[in-house]
Amino acid sequence: MVTMTLTLQKLEQSLLNLREANDWRGVLCWSLLPVLALVTGLGLVAGKGISSAEIPLDNSFSVESAFAKERQKYPDIGIARVAPAAGVAVQRDQVYRRIGARALHLDLYRPDSAAPRPAVLLVHGGGWRSGNRTLQQPMATYLANRGFVTATVEHRLSPEARYPAAVQDIKAAVCWLHQNAARLGVDRDRIAILGASSGAQLATLVGVTPGLPAFREDRDASCESVAAIVNLDGIVSFITPMALEHENDPRKNPSAAGAWFGGRYEEVPELWREASPLEYAGAGSPPTLFINSSRPRFHAGRDEYIARLAAVNVDAEVMTHGDTPHPFWLFQPWFEPTAERVDNFLQRVLK
Repeated sequence: MVTMTLTLQKLEQSLLNLREANDWRGVLCWSLLPVLALVTGLGLVAGKGISSAEIPLDNSFSVESAFAKERQKYPDIGIARVAPAAGVAVQRDQVYRRIGARALHLDLYRPDSAAPRPAVLLVHGGGWRSGNRTLQQPMATYLANRGFVTATVEHRLSPEARYPAAVQDIKAAVCWLHQNAARLGVDRDRIAILGASSGAQLATLVGVTPGLPAFREDRDASCESVAAIVNLDGIVSFITPMALEHENDPRKNPSAAGAWFGGRYEEVPELWREASPLEYAGAGSPPTLFINSSRPRFHAGRDEYIARLAAVNVDAEVMTHGDTPHPFWLFQPWFEPTAERVDNFLQRVLK
Protein backbone atom coordinates (compact mmCIF):
# COMPACT_ATOMS: atom_id res chain seq x y z
CA MET A 1 0.00 0.00 0.00
CA VAL A 2 2.85 2.39 0.81
CA THR A 3 4.52 1.61 -2.53
CA MET A 4 1.26 2.19 -4.40
CA THR A 5 0.65 5.53 -2.62
CA LEU A 6 4.14 6.80 -3.43
CA THR A 7 3.79 5.75 -7.06
CA LEU A 8 0.50 7.60 -7.43
CA GLN A 9 1.89 10.67 -5.70
CA LYS A 10 4.76 10.83 -8.21
CA LEU A 11 2.32 10.36 -11.09
CA GLU A 12 -0.01 13.08 -9.83
CA GLN A 13 2.85 15.54 -9.34
CA SER A 14 4.11 14.93 -12.87
CA LEU A 15 0.66 15.63 -14.27
CA LEU A 16 0.34 18.78 -12.17
CA ASN A 17 3.62 20.05 -13.58
CA LEU A 18 2.40 19.47 -17.12
CA ARG A 19 -0.97 21.10 -16.48
CA GLU A 20 0.60 24.19 -14.90
CA ALA A 21 2.80 24.51 -17.95
CA ASN A 22 -0.33 24.42 -20.16
CA ASP A 23 0.99 21.27 -21.76
CA TRP A 24 -1.77 19.43 -23.68
CA ARG A 25 -0.39 16.13 -22.38
CA GLY A 26 -1.14 17.20 -18.84
CA VAL A 27 -4.75 18.10 -19.69
CA LEU A 28 -5.31 14.79 -21.43
CA CYS A 29 -3.57 12.66 -18.82
CA TRP A 30 -5.23 14.47 -15.92
CA SER A 31 -8.60 13.34 -17.17
CA LEU A 32 -7.26 9.79 -17.28
CA LEU A 33 -5.76 9.83 -13.80
CA PRO A 34 -8.40 7.51 -12.25
CA VAL A 35 -7.75 4.95 -14.98
CA LEU A 36 -4.01 5.28 -14.56
CA ALA A 37 -4.39 4.86 -10.81
CA LEU A 38 -6.36 1.66 -11.32
CA VAL A 39 -3.78 0.27 -13.74
CA THR A 40 -0.95 1.17 -11.36
CA GLY A 41 -2.75 -0.52 -8.48
CA LEU A 42 -3.43 -3.66 -10.47
CA GLY A 43 0.17 -3.77 -11.59
CA LEU A 44 1.38 -3.57 -8.02
CA VAL A 45 -1.00 -6.31 -6.94
CA ALA A 46 0.10 -8.52 -9.83
CA GLY A 47 3.72 -7.85 -8.91
CA LYS A 48 3.27 -8.45 -5.19
CA GLY A 49 6.23 -10.78 -5.08
CA ILE A 50 8.60 -8.12 -6.41
CA SER A 51 7.32 -5.06 -4.58
CA SER A 52 10.09 -3.31 -2.66
CA ALA A 53 7.84 -3.44 0.38
CA GLU A 54 8.15 -7.24 0.31
CA ILE A 55 11.96 -7.27 0.42
CA PRO A 56 13.56 -7.17 3.89
CA LEU A 57 15.78 -4.11 4.05
CA ASP A 58 18.34 -2.63 6.42
CA ASN A 59 18.58 1.10 5.73
CA SER A 60 21.16 1.81 8.43
CA PHE A 61 23.89 2.75 5.93
CA SER A 62 23.30 5.65 3.58
CA VAL A 63 25.16 8.74 2.40
CA GLU A 64 23.19 10.83 4.87
CA SER A 65 23.87 8.58 7.87
CA ALA A 66 27.57 8.32 7.00
CA PHE A 67 27.80 12.09 6.53
CA ALA A 68 26.15 12.78 9.89
CA LYS A 69 28.63 10.44 11.56
CA GLU A 70 31.84 11.50 9.82
CA ARG A 71 31.31 15.27 9.90
CA GLN A 72 31.66 15.14 13.68
CA LYS A 73 35.38 14.47 13.17
CA TYR A 74 35.71 16.02 9.71
CA PRO A 75 33.48 19.14 9.79
CA ASP A 76 34.64 20.44 6.39
CA ILE A 77 33.60 17.41 4.35
CA GLY A 78 30.90 17.54 1.69
CA ILE A 79 28.85 14.88 -0.04
CA ALA A 80 30.27 14.07 -3.49
CA ARG A 81 27.95 15.03 -6.33
CA VAL A 82 28.63 14.68 -10.05
CA ALA A 83 26.29 15.66 -12.89
CA PRO A 84 26.28 13.75 -16.20
CA ALA A 85 28.12 15.56 -18.97
CA ALA A 86 26.48 16.42 -22.27
CA GLY A 87 26.07 13.25 -24.28
CA VAL A 88 25.93 10.88 -21.28
CA ALA A 89 22.60 9.04 -21.16
CA VAL A 90 21.31 7.63 -17.88
CA GLN A 91 19.09 4.54 -18.06
CA ARG A 92 17.75 3.45 -14.70
CA ASP A 93 16.12 0.27 -13.43
CA GLN A 94 17.43 -2.10 -16.09
CA VAL A 95 16.52 -5.65 -15.10
CA TYR A 96 19.59 -7.86 -15.36
CA ARG A 97 18.34 -10.90 -13.45
CA ARG A 98 15.14 -12.55 -12.25
CA ILE A 99 14.94 -15.06 -9.42
CA GLY A 100 11.36 -16.24 -9.41
CA ALA A 101 9.29 -13.08 -8.95
CA ARG A 102 12.32 -11.10 -7.72
CA ALA A 103 13.86 -8.71 -10.25
CA LEU A 104 17.36 -7.29 -9.78
CA HIS A 105 18.26 -3.99 -11.39
CA LEU A 106 21.16 -1.87 -12.47
CA ASP A 107 21.47 1.75 -13.60
CA LEU A 108 23.42 2.50 -16.77
CA TYR A 109 25.47 5.58 -17.63
CA ARG A 110 26.36 5.61 -21.31
CA PRO A 111 28.48 8.19 -23.16
CA ASP A 112 27.51 8.83 -26.75
CA SER A 113 29.99 7.01 -28.97
CA ALA A 114 30.05 5.06 -32.22
CA ALA A 115 32.98 2.92 -31.05
CA PRO A 116 32.74 0.23 -28.34
CA ARG A 117 33.72 1.60 -24.95
CA PRO A 118 35.32 0.05 -21.87
CA ALA A 119 32.80 -0.63 -19.11
CA VAL A 120 32.83 -0.64 -15.31
CA LEU A 121 30.39 -2.46 -13.04
CA LEU A 122 30.16 -0.71 -9.66
CA VAL A 123 29.20 -2.49 -6.41
CA HIS A 124 28.04 -0.55 -3.35
CA GLY A 125 29.05 -1.08 0.27
CA GLY A 126 27.07 -1.42 3.47
CA GLY A 127 28.38 -4.41 5.39
CA TRP A 128 26.70 -6.98 3.08
CA ARG A 129 23.39 -6.04 4.72
CA SER A 130 22.64 -2.39 3.90
CA GLY A 131 23.13 0.30 1.25
CA ASN A 132 21.95 0.46 -2.35
CA ARG A 133 23.31 1.12 -5.81
CA THR A 134 22.76 4.90 -5.65
CA LEU A 135 25.80 5.06 -3.36
CA GLN A 136 27.95 4.49 -6.46
CA GLN A 137 26.20 7.07 -8.60
CA PRO A 138 28.87 9.82 -8.26
CA MET A 139 31.69 7.47 -9.27
CA ALA A 140 29.64 5.95 -12.09
CA THR A 141 28.84 9.41 -13.43
CA TYR A 142 32.44 10.60 -13.11
CA LEU A 143 33.72 7.63 -15.11
CA ALA A 144 30.95 7.89 -17.71
CA ASN A 145 31.90 11.53 -18.21
CA ARG A 146 35.36 10.25 -19.10
CA GLY A 147 34.25 7.72 -21.67
CA PHE A 148 33.34 4.56 -19.77
CA VAL A 149 30.00 2.79 -19.93
CA THR A 150 29.19 2.32 -16.25
CA ALA A 151 26.57 0.35 -14.36
CA THR A 152 25.66 0.51 -10.67
CA VAL A 153 24.29 -2.83 -9.57
CA GLU A 154 21.67 -3.98 -7.06
CA HIS A 155 22.38 -7.27 -5.31
CA ARG A 156 20.66 -9.25 -2.60
CA LEU A 157 21.72 -8.29 0.92
CA SER A 158 21.99 -10.55 3.95
CA PRO A 159 18.50 -9.76 5.37
CA GLU A 160 17.11 -11.16 2.12
CA ALA A 161 19.62 -13.87 1.18
CA ARG A 162 22.86 -15.06 2.75
CA TYR A 163 26.18 -15.77 1.07
CA PRO A 164 26.77 -16.65 -1.74
CA ALA A 165 23.66 -14.96 -3.20
CA ALA A 166 25.33 -11.55 -3.61
CA VAL A 167 28.33 -13.11 -5.35
CA GLN A 168 26.07 -14.94 -7.78
CA ASP A 169 24.07 -11.79 -8.46
CA ILE A 170 27.15 -9.75 -9.31
CA LYS A 171 28.53 -12.50 -11.53
CA ALA A 172 25.17 -12.49 -13.33
CA ALA A 173 25.49 -8.72 -13.79
CA VAL A 174 28.95 -9.12 -15.32
CA CYS A 175 27.51 -11.71 -17.69
CA TRP A 176 24.65 -9.34 -18.54
CA LEU A 177 27.19 -6.73 -19.63
CA HIS A 178 29.00 -9.32 -21.75
CA GLN A 179 25.80 -10.61 -23.32
CA ASN A 180 24.47 -7.13 -24.10
CA ALA A 181 27.79 -5.62 -25.10
CA ALA A 182 26.89 -4.95 -28.72
CA ARG A 183 23.63 -3.21 -27.81
CA LEU A 184 25.26 -1.16 -25.05
CA GLY A 185 28.34 -0.18 -27.03
CA VAL A 186 30.66 -2.10 -24.69
CA ASP A 187 33.98 -3.71 -25.57
CA ARG A 188 33.73 -7.18 -23.99
CA ASP A 189 37.51 -7.37 -23.57
CA ARG A 190 37.54 -4.18 -21.48
CA ILE A 191 35.05 -4.75 -18.68
CA ALA A 192 36.23 -3.84 -15.17
CA ILE A 193 34.64 -4.14 -11.75
CA LEU A 194 34.82 -1.65 -8.88
CA GLY A 195 33.52 -1.97 -5.34
CA ALA A 196 33.56 -0.06 -2.07
CA SER A 197 33.88 -1.59 1.41
CA SER A 198 31.85 -4.83 1.44
CA GLY A 199 31.24 -4.14 -2.24
CA ALA A 200 35.00 -4.10 -2.74
CA GLN A 201 35.30 -7.54 -1.18
CA LEU A 202 32.52 -8.74 -3.49
CA ALA A 203 34.01 -7.07 -6.57
CA THR A 204 37.45 -8.52 -5.89
CA LEU A 205 36.03 -11.99 -5.23
CA VAL A 206 34.06 -11.89 -8.48
CA GLY A 207 37.13 -10.63 -10.32
CA VAL A 208 39.42 -13.46 -9.23
CA THR A 209 36.93 -16.37 -9.49
CA PRO A 210 35.58 -16.58 -13.06
CA GLY A 211 34.01 -19.99 -13.52
CA LEU A 212 34.66 -21.14 -9.95
CA PRO A 213 32.39 -24.16 -9.28
CA ALA A 214 31.40 -22.86 -5.82
CA PHE A 215 29.49 -20.00 -7.47
CA ARG A 216 28.47 -21.80 -10.65
CA GLU A 217 24.97 -21.32 -11.94
CA ASP A 218 23.36 -22.12 -15.27
CA ARG A 219 25.51 -19.84 -17.43
CA ASP A 220 28.62 -19.87 -19.57
CA ALA A 221 31.55 -19.27 -17.22
CA SER A 222 33.42 -17.32 -19.90
CA CYS A 223 31.09 -14.37 -19.43
CA GLU A 224 32.19 -13.91 -15.80
CA SER A 225 35.64 -12.55 -16.67
CA VAL A 226 36.73 -8.99 -15.97
CA ALA A 227 39.85 -7.20 -17.14
CA ALA A 228 40.55 -5.10 -14.03
CA ILE A 229 39.53 -4.71 -10.38
CA VAL A 230 39.27 -1.56 -8.27
CA ASN A 231 39.00 -2.11 -4.51
CA LEU A 232 37.96 0.89 -2.37
CA ASP A 233 38.79 -0.08 1.22
CA GLY A 234 37.47 -3.62 1.19
CA ILE A 235 39.04 -6.62 2.90
CA VAL A 236 40.31 -9.43 0.71
CA SER A 237 40.55 -12.05 3.46
CA PHE A 238 38.11 -12.94 6.22
CA ILE A 239 40.57 -15.27 7.91
CA THR A 240 43.67 -13.19 8.64
CA PRO A 241 44.15 -12.37 12.34
CA MET A 242 43.17 -8.73 11.74
CA ALA A 243 40.00 -9.68 9.87
CA LEU A 244 38.96 -12.22 12.48
CA GLU A 245 39.55 -9.70 15.28
CA HIS A 246 36.93 -7.39 13.81
CA GLU A 247 34.66 -9.52 11.64
CA ASN A 248 34.44 -12.40 14.12
CA ASP A 249 34.28 -10.31 17.30
CA PRO A 250 32.19 -12.37 19.78
CA ARG A 251 30.71 -9.14 21.20
CA LYS A 252 28.90 -8.65 17.90
CA ASN A 253 25.93 -10.96 17.81
CA PRO A 254 26.10 -11.37 14.92
CA SER A 255 28.78 -9.34 13.14
CA ALA A 256 28.05 -8.12 9.63
CA ALA A 257 30.10 -10.98 8.20
CA GLY A 258 28.56 -13.49 10.59
CA ALA A 259 25.07 -12.47 9.53
CA TRP A 260 26.07 -12.83 5.87
CA PHE A 261 27.63 -16.26 6.32
CA GLY A 262 24.98 -17.48 8.73
CA GLY A 263 27.50 -18.23 11.45
CA ARG A 264 30.74 -17.22 13.15
CA TYR A 265 34.10 -18.41 11.82
CA GLU A 266 34.16 -21.30 14.29
CA GLU A 267 30.81 -22.49 12.97
CA VAL A 268 31.28 -22.19 9.18
CA PRO A 269 35.03 -21.70 8.57
CA GLU A 270 34.78 -23.10 5.05
CA LEU A 271 32.52 -20.21 4.00
CA TRP A 272 34.76 -17.56 5.53
CA ARG A 273 37.70 -19.00 3.61
CA GLU A 274 35.79 -19.54 0.38
CA ALA A 275 34.66 -15.89 0.30
CA SER A 276 38.20 -14.55 0.72
CA PRO A 277 39.61 -13.23 -2.59
CA LEU A 278 43.14 -13.76 -1.29
CA GLU A 279 42.62 -17.51 -1.60
CA TYR A 280 42.41 -17.21 -5.41
CA ALA A 281 44.86 -14.38 -6.16
CA GLY A 282 47.71 -15.24 -8.49
CA ALA A 283 48.17 -16.30 -12.09
CA GLY A 284 45.22 -15.19 -14.17
CA SER A 285 44.07 -12.53 -11.72
CA PRO A 286 43.24 -9.14 -13.25
CA PRO A 287 45.30 -6.01 -12.52
CA THR A 288 44.05 -4.56 -9.25
CA LEU A 289 44.00 -1.08 -7.75
CA PHE A 290 43.52 -0.62 -4.01
CA ILE A 291 42.52 2.79 -2.69
CA ASN A 292 42.45 2.77 1.08
CA SER A 293 41.52 4.84 4.08
CA SER A 294 43.78 5.25 7.08
CA ARG A 295 41.91 2.44 8.89
CA PRO A 296 44.08 -0.74 8.75
CA ARG A 297 41.21 -3.12 9.53
CA PHE A 298 39.82 -2.55 6.03
CA HIS A 299 43.10 -3.61 4.41
CA ALA A 300 43.02 -7.18 5.71
CA GLY A 301 44.82 -9.45 3.26
CA ARG A 302 45.80 -6.63 0.90
CA ASP A 303 49.58 -6.91 1.18
CA GLU A 304 49.53 -10.69 0.72
CA TYR A 305 47.23 -10.26 -2.29
CA ILE A 306 49.60 -7.76 -3.89
CA ALA A 307 52.57 -10.04 -3.24
CA ARG A 308 50.82 -12.93 -4.98
CA LEU A 309 50.07 -10.79 -8.03
CA ALA A 310 53.63 -9.42 -8.10
CA ALA A 311 55.00 -12.98 -8.08
CA VAL A 312 53.27 -13.63 -11.41
CA ASN A 313 53.91 -10.15 -12.86
CA VAL A 314 50.31 -8.91 -12.57
CA ASP A 315 49.95 -5.19 -11.95
CA ALA A 316 48.76 -4.14 -8.48
CA GLU A 317 48.74 -0.61 -7.08
CA VAL A 318 47.92 1.03 -3.76
CA MET A 319 46.83 4.58 -2.97
CA THR A 320 46.27 5.39 0.70
CA HIS A 321 44.55 8.53 1.95
CA GLY A 322 45.95 9.83 5.20
CA ASP A 323 43.60 10.57 8.11
CA THR A 324 40.38 9.57 6.38
CA PRO A 325 37.15 7.91 7.44
CA HIS A 326 36.34 4.51 6.03
CA PRO A 327 33.69 5.70 3.49
CA PHE A 328 35.98 8.39 2.04
CA TRP A 329 34.79 7.79 -1.54
CA LEU A 330 31.40 9.31 -0.66
CA PHE A 331 32.82 12.68 0.34
CA GLN A 332 34.93 15.59 -0.78
CA PRO A 333 37.80 16.34 -0.47
CA TRP A 334 38.64 12.65 -1.03
CA PHE A 335 36.24 11.78 -3.83
CA GLU A 336 38.01 13.81 -6.51
CA PRO A 337 41.54 12.37 -6.09
CA THR A 338 40.05 8.89 -5.67
CA ALA A 339 38.03 9.14 -8.88
CA GLU A 340 40.98 10.61 -10.76
CA ARG A 341 43.23 7.73 -9.70
CA VAL A 342 40.57 5.19 -10.68
CA ASP A 343 40.21 6.84 -14.09
CA ASN A 344 43.97 6.91 -14.68
CA PHE A 345 44.36 3.26 -13.67
CA LEU A 346 41.51 2.01 -15.83
CA GLN A 347 42.53 4.12 -18.83
CA ARG A 348 45.97 2.51 -18.62
CA VAL A 349 45.10 -1.15 -17.99
CA LEU A 350 42.05 -1.24 -20.30
CA LYS A 351 43.71 0.46 -23.27
